[in-house]
Amino acid sequence: RGGFHTQLRIDEIAAASGMSPSSLHAHFKAITRMTPLEYQKQLRLQEARRLMLADGASAGAAGFAVGYDSPSQFSREYRRLFGAPPRQDIDR
Repeated sequence: RGGFHTQLRIDEIAAASGMSPSSLHAHFKAITRMTPLEYQKQLRLQEARRLMLADGASAGAAGFAVGYDSPSQFSREYRRLFGAPPRQDIDR
C-alpha cells in the first residue's frame, strides 16, 4: 500500500509474473478495466483523499505525500477522478 513515490516498472512486474509487458498490460486491463499506470494513479489519488479527510492534510501536502511534484497536476487529476478540486471535495 505504500511506495506511492515509486514509479511503476511494467517490465519488472511482467518479468516477476512470467509475462511479457504487453501480455501483462492486456491481462491487467481485462481484469481491472484500467492500465497499470491508471490503476496506480487511482490508488495515489484515493490515498491523498484519505490523508485529507482522516488526517487533515492540505491538498498540497497530500499530493506530495503520494508522489505528485506539481500541485496543479495533482489538482487536475484529482478533479478528473472525483469530480471536484481537492478542497471543494473535502469541504462537501
